[in-house]
Amino acid sequence: MMGRNDTPQKPLFYAFNLDELVPQDHLLRKIDTFLDLSDLHEHLAPYYSHTGRPSIDPELMIRMLIIGYCLGIRSERRLCEEVKLNLAYRWFCRLGIEDPVPDHSTFSKNRHGRFREAEVLRHVFDRVLQSCIDAGLVGGEGFAVDASVVKADANRQRYRDDDDDWGNGPGVRDYLDGLQEDDPVGVTPSKRVSPTDPQARWTAAPGGPAFYAYSTNYLVDTDAGIIVDVEATPAHRTLEVQSTKTMIERVEKHMALKTRKLIGDTAYGTAAFLGWMVEEKGIEPHVPVWEMAERKDGTFSRSDFSYDAINDQYTCPAGKLLKKYWTSGRQARSRMEQGSTLRYHSLKKDCEGCALKEQCCPNTHQRKVTRSVHEAARDVARSVAQTPDYRKTRRQRKQVEMLFAHMKRVLKMDRLRLRGIKGAQDEFVLTATAQNLRRMAKYLGTGPPGIPEMA
Repeated sequence: MMGRNDTPQKPLFYAFNLDELVPQDHLLRKIDTFLDLSDLHEHLAPYYSHTGRPSIDPELMIRMLIIGYCLGIRSERRLCEEVKLNLAYRWFCRLGIEDPVPDHSTFSKNRHGRFREAEVLRHVFDRVLQSCIDAGLVGGEGFAVDASVVKADANRQRYRDDDDDWGNGPGVRDYLDGLQEDDPVGVTPSKRVSPTDPQARWTAAPGGPAFYAYSTNYLVDTDAGIIVDVEATPAHRTLEVQSTKTMIERVEKHMALKTRKLIGDTAYGTAAFLGWMVEEKGIEPHVPVWEMAERKDGTFSRSDFSYDAINDQYTCPAGKLLKKYWTSGRQARSRMEQGSTLRYHSLKKDCEGCALKEQCCPNTHQRKVTRSVHEAARDVARSVAQTPDYRKTRRQRKQVEMLFAHMKRVLKMDRLRLRGIKGAQDEFVLTATAQNLRRMAKYLGTGPPGIPEMA
């Protein structure tokens, strides 16, 4: 019979085992299987003092951050409250039922100090990636690359005037420290500069009203969709393409992963980048060529002219030659070579009486054709686009877009909380780490198609 308990004395002791209370199929239990932080203390040892009051365990803070980024808890204040109340979170953080939880301010102090100096977050990302490689989830046969714009923590209605004071925030300090460095080639100054986060780029890339933003760049292995590298840049296409070189070289150096092919959209189809892939790295470009010389007015495009590589000259549809140099002399050479672009032109007498002039050069006396110094690499990309494998890789590129959608909709990474390029890098690295851990947890036991089961 149910009723009041009139026992005069309540129990003095309770037997409590957190491990028995966490379900076997809980996401954090699966993630814990692959999260190896055994060398974290050794990695951070030079950045801690051996005297004074004991510090908060860095492994505890890293585990709490992983909980927040894996489960979309964006506020560190709320994260500390959730860890206090949730038994599964306490179990994952190796906390007992009565152990205290660090204050939220601890994360900020360590983030701007020893964590950033020691590149702890990058270290944790590399450890998780190595676990993915050991589990057979990374093949290295093909990589896909793409970028996604994420809003910065900056008011879009405020911008700096010449007489405004910069302030002293973390993002401002990083910006002022980097003013002495050379500006990236081909990047125009931003129209508006945020007074709180000057490194954020004023952009309207997704359409709609413009805002301050950063770009997260993902390099993804196509076997199981594992992120092999991540890099933060201001929201600018040139910087996004340049970051791909950084990521590929870093993966080769740190993880000994050298891909055979790279998959990307048209933004990565510039002549310079294709030349770097084909001529320097030997990577097969599964990238649409950025065709800037094609005409849309009905006249002949460069593709209508045949190129003779031996004699370095073009032949027009009427059978006339186009050369770089018809005369000798320094002046002629300087006029026909400009940077990475080579210029070929016909003779006026050949064009004046030609029956195809109206289809070729109706508004000029002679026809001119440009050719990139990396045209051979562009031809390789064009030939790859005609293969059956290219149609398959076009579908594989969607893996990166799905990761971006998961990042913004599930993990709530649609706006940054930290400022400056270093703050954006910290958030993007943690997000990529969380996505790799969730991907491993998903494949635990069953495994994706073509991937062996993991014990």
